[in-house]
Amino acid sequence: MEQANRRDIVVIAASAGGVGALQILCAGLPKDLASAVLIVQHVSPSAKSMLPAILGRTASLPVIHPAEGDAIRSGQIYVAPPDRHLLVRQGYLLVRRGPKENRTRPAADPLFRSAAAAYGSRVVGLVLTGTLDDGTAGLLAVKRCGGIAAVQDPDDAAWPDMPRHAMQKVAVDHCLPLDRLADLIRRLSLEPAGPQPPIPADIELEARIAEQEMIAMIEETENNSLSGRPALITCPDCGGAMMEVMDGPLLRFRCHIGHAYSPATLAEAQAEAFEQALAMALRTHHERIKLFERMAENATAHGQHHAAAKWTAAAEEARGHVDVLRTVLSNQSPAGGITPEAG
Repeated sequence: MEQANRRDIVVIAASAGGVGALQILCAGLPKDLASAVLIVQHVSPSAKSMLPAILGRTASLPVIHPAEGDAIRSGQIYVAPPDRHLLVRQGYLLVRRGPKENRTRPAADPLFRSAAAAYGSRVVGLVLTGTLDDGTAGLLAVKRCGGIAAVQDPDDAAWPDMPRHAMQKVAVDHCLPLDRLADLIRRLSLEPAGPQPPIPADIELEARIAEQEMIAMIEETENNSLSGRPALITCPDCGGAMMEVMDGPLLRFRCHIGHAYSPATLAEAQAEAFEQALAMALRTHHERIKLFERMAENATAHGQHHAAAKWTAAAEEARGHVDVLRTVLSNQSPAGGITPEAG
């Protein structure tokens, strides 16, 4: 991409309800758009993504899954492929299987953060419909690097959590309904970029972590450049120690491998792990009941009545544990009732 002083890098995040929203947005972009558009839509890591074909049916711009090292070109729409982060360097793209952020890969925050580190005030970040809060930290990075922050009006979104949470934590420049966002992108692409502030070191560092540069995690640990402190929480992905990262108004968590979480996403991961642990405990106690009953039968058959009574009592105790575990499981709610707004 030629050097320019325009807002010519557009990064877009979408999750639940995003496919339909992206179809409408891309259909409205002009064929002579003076920007490159980079999209992260949360998708299953094992599924073949048909999103470029779906968006290409109505878009006047070409839509592709990029490959590692592809040049960034204006008038092109790039969609992150399944199970890969889409990342930005000066003039070209990276497609990497770096650490998951907010339990997803691709995730919006790494894309937004890398674009901000590479292009600063030339970046426009846009958060569309979705659940939880992926995209908020990335949109904050765009703002800190002099770029423009925009969201779909939460009242217009099929799933308002992502844009609403972004508005709560980031001083957004534009909040518009979906049918006005394509024209916003067109207008911003023709505007000169604003002043370029220095790129914060923590944003550059986290962009490198998403690229799988493990030396970045070593530097972070040694220099504490993310202003982190031990969180006394283990990572749900790898079991490693996590640290708290204060990112302006945002509290985030990152482990030494690079997995990153917002509080709401971490709470959801912990709730799932807790439910799995309860299910395993329930299964184990069912097996213990069977074992104790069999031992009681065997002791009775051999005239060992005292031992049989002990095994029977143990089985009854295990049944009591099963009742307790079933009650707890039936009362479990996703993420313990935590919402992004509560974060």
